Amino acid sequence: MHQIVTNSFDNSVDSSRRWWVLAIVVSAQFMFGVDAFIVNVAIPTMAAELQASAAQIEAVIAVYLIAYATLVVTGGRLGDIHGTRNVFISGVFGFTVTSLWCGLAQSGPELILARLAQGATAALMVPQVLATIHLLFADSSRDRAFAVYGIVLGLAGAAGFLLGGILVTSDLAGLGWRAVFFVNVPFGAVIIAAAVKLMPVAPRRAGTRLDIPGAIVLFAGLLCLIGPLLFGHDLHWSPWVWLVMAAGAAIIAAFPRLERAVARTGGMPLIDLSLLSDVAFMRGLAAVFLFFFANLSFYLVMTMFMQNSLHIPPLQAGLVFIPLALTFVIASRHSGVRARHRGTRVLIEGCAVQLAGLATLVAVIEWVSAPSAIVLALVLTIFGYGQGLVMAPLSSAVLSTVKPSSAGAGSGMYGTMAQIANAAGVAAIGAVYFAIEAAGAARLALLAACALFALSIMACAAFLTWMRRDYGMAN
Repeated sequence: MHQIVTNSFDNSVDSSRRWWVLAIVVSAQFMFGVDAFIVNVAIPTMAAELQASAAQIEAVIAVYLIAYATLVVTGGRLGDIHGTRNVFISGVFGFTVTSLWCGLAQSGPELILARLAQGATAALMVPQVLATIHLLFADSSRDRAFAVYGIVLGLAGAAGFLLGGILVTSDLAGLGWRAVFFVNVPFGAVIIAAAVKLMPVAPRRAGTRLDIPGAIVLFAGLLCLIGPLLFGHDLHWSPWVWLVMAAGAAIIAAFPRLERAVARTGGMPLIDLSLLSDVAFMRGLAAVFLFFFANLSFYLVMTMFMQNSLHIPPLQAGLVFIPLALTFVIASRHSGVRARHRGTRVLIEGCAVQLAGLATLVAVIEWVSAPSAIVLALVLTIFGYGQGLVMAPLSSAVLSTVKPSSAGAGSGMYGTMAQIANAAGVAAIGAVYFAIEAAGAARLALLAACALFALSIMACAAFLTWMRRDYGMAN
C-alpha cells in the first residue's frame, strides 16, 4: 500500500520541479549540518563573552543533541500524520526562530535553553528531508538524489568550520559569535518561502500514532544521566549529583518496560521492541555508540585546545579542520564501494586509521612545544580519513541484519543512538578535559582526552569484529 502511495505521489510532481524540491530539503539538511560544526569554532569566544563555565559550554552542545535525539522519531511520525511538507515548514520556521534566540542570548543558561529549543525544532525538520527524497524519487533517479544528499552531508562539516572561523573573526556589525546563529535566519527564511511555493502536499500515513510518554521518559532519563556529567564539577560532585545520575540510569533501564506497556495498550512505541532481541543489531548499536562517543567530543576538545592553549585565532582554528573534512568526504565516497566487497573489515580498518591519527597527534603534542595550524591540519587528516571509512558504511553494516519490515524503526534507533552518544561523549570526555585543564595542565588534558578517544574507538572495533566473526557480515 505504501509503495502505491509513493509512486502516485512521485508521478504527481513533474521531473524538473522535484529536483527543485530536492534542493530545498537538502538546503535545510545543509543548514542543520553546518550548525553542528559552526558552533564548535565559536565556543571559546562564547564562553569568554558570556562568562560561561566549562559545564555551561558543554551543555550548549549536549542539550541540543539530547533534545534532537529524543524527539527525532516523534518528528518523523508527525510527518506521517500531518504530511512531510507541513511539518518540514514548521520545523524550518522553528529552527530559524530558535537560532535567532540563540544569537540574542545574554547568559550561559539562556543560551542552553535556546539550544534545547533549537534541537527540538531540528527534530521536526530533519526527518522530513529523507522522507521527501523517498517519496519523490522512487525511480531510476533515486541514486542520483541520494548522491546529492551525501555530498551535502559531507560538505556541511567543512562549510561549518570555515564559516564559523570567518564570522567570529570578521566580527560583522560587532556581532561576534552571535553571527554563527544569526546566519541561519536569512537562509531559513529563503527555505521556507521556497518550500511554501514548490513543495507538494505529501500523502499522510493512516494509523501512525505518537508515543509522547516514551519521548518524555527518554528525555528525562538522558537529562538525569548526562546532566550531572556536565555540571558535576561545578557542584563539587555532591552526593545528590550521583543520586540524579543513578535515577537517570534507572529511568533508561525502565524505558523498554514502558515501551512494552505502550505496545500492549495498542500504541506505537518509539522503538521496535522486536529489535531488542536481535543480538546482532544490539551489538551493532553498541559499536555505533562507541564510535560517536568519540566524534563531536573530539572536535570540541581540539577547538578548545587550539584556541585557548595554543592561541590559534578562530579563523585559523576553523581552517585546521577543512582538510580533515575534505578527507572525510573522500574516504566516505571510497568506503561505501569497498564495504560492499569487504564488509565490516573496512570499518575495522577505519578504526585502525583513526587510532593512527590519534597516535600521530599525541606525538606532535609531546614533541612540538607549539605546533602550527598547518602541522595540526596535516595530522588531523589521518583521523578524518579513518572517520570517513567508518561512518559511511556503518549504518549499512548495523542495519544489514534487520528485517525489511523493521528498516525504518532500525534507522530511527540508529540515528537516536548516534546523537545520544555524541551528547554523552561531549559531557564525559569534555568533563575530563576541562577538569585537567582547570588544574593548569592543558597539554595533559588533551592527552587524557585522546586516551579516552582511543579506548572508545578500540571498543567500537571490538564490537565490529564480534559482529563479523559471529554473524558472517563480511568476507
